[in-house]
Amino acid sequence: MNKILIFGVGLIGGSIALAAKKSAFASDVVGVGRNKDNLYDAIKLKLIDRISDDLKKDIAEAHIIVIASPVAQFPSILKTIQPHLSSHTIITDVGSTKTDVIKSAKEILGLQYSQFIGGHPIAGSEKHGAISAHIDLFKNKNVILTPDEDTSSQAKETIETLWKNAGAVVSNMSYVDHDKIFSTISHLPHLLAFSLVDMITQRANANELLKFAASGFKDFTRIAASSPEMWKDITLANKKFILEDIKHFENEIKLLKEAIEHEDIKKILTLFENASKTRNKWS
Repeated sequence: MNKILIFGVGLIGGSIALAAKKSAFASDVVGVGRNKDNLYDAIKLKLIDRISDDLKKDIAEAHIIVIASPVAQFPSILKTIQPHLSSHTIITDVGSTKTDVIKSAKEILGLQYSQFIGGHPIAGSEKHGAISAHIDLFKNKNVILTPDEDTSSQAKETIETLWKNAGAVVSNMSYVDHDKIFSTISHLPHLLAFSLVDMITQRANANELLKFAASGFKDFTRIAASSPEMWKDITLANKKFILEDIKHFENEIKLLKEAIEHEDIKKILTLFENASKTRNKWS
């Protein structure tokens, strides 16, 4: 039976706690976080067994440490963990970017880096906080792990088991490939949703526009309700690949703008048909 220490008991961290307890993978689930009210909610909802009152001791005794805080907090959390880290403890994270996370883990953990494995559950939502956690959040959802040549087999096997017990489908890839892929299919869409809603917010008739917005607008902009702090961190952490994708999108918008200006029906239809076929095939 495992003792799991979770930094950040929100939607993801809280759902990991629930799944670990349900599968009997953990005998003691301990929460750590900056927001005391959120931690008290986690206790009331029985996501965790207790809040850490002796962090050094809990770090030393933990079998698994999950870092489920915003990615910008990752280095400071690792610096807190490292002096008290036991040789039997496995560390993982749930961040949406991996290059920055792996770099910090290598620099801060040093020889103990082999005990770390990066992770990313593809199961988020615009909701956040302990009250949003639920037991089946990861059921049949993809989870990406990013082991490398220094990752111990024990770390890989332990964290794969943690996620499989939660019902997830586990895949492995390099951290660079991860950040390239998710810049395009996750990070850019979030930035576009934030930008569209902000554009409307700046309009003098914003209230009138939103009054008449219907399901299409709601579907497209749902993710603009996500945590601003978390997405600020993700945007800066994956700056290189996000900027490349923004350039690609700027070129696409430019082509569409020019086609509309010149009433080029063929180009407009081709663009729309390509997108429609791809979306329908994917869904």
